Amino acid sequence: MSAFEALYQDLILDHAQRRVGEAELTEEPGEYEARSKQHNPLCGDRITLQVRVVDGRVEQVEWTGDGCAISMASASMLTELMRGESVVDFESTLAVFREMMGSRGRGEPDEDTLGDAVALHGVAQFPARIKCALLSWVAAEDAIRRSSAA
Repeated sequence: MSAFEALYQDLILDHAQRRVGEAELTEEPGEYEARSKQHNPLCGDRITLQVRVVDGRVEQVEWTGDGCAISMASASMLTELMRGESVVDFESTLAVFREMMGSRGRGEPDEDTLGDAVALHGVAQFPARIKCALLSWVAAEDAIRRSSAA
């Protein structure tokens, strides 16, 4: 393993342990809030993510989950990126993340856009793990869509 790969692995393990944004969710989503539950039946990873969107901006992101280090780290990295961002910017970031996950680990990931989530670039080489990395992102997309529909 190269030093570059080791750095990314350390970043994934750090986020899997720190879990930015992991918190007990309120009983019911409030005004401008929506929740999405996602499950990966292949490995059992689960996440429930709740967002609060006001005036087109993500004011709050919280989640609970149980799963592998990749899925928990991805949720943590996503939370850092989403807080305070506009919905439009999140959608752009999601598109960049999906492109990275579809890259099969080729090319250079967009670190300026993805921040720490760029560490998940290597996951794209393992199709069985891509859904682990995408789980929280799909939950965020669904929750934002639901909050906008309310």
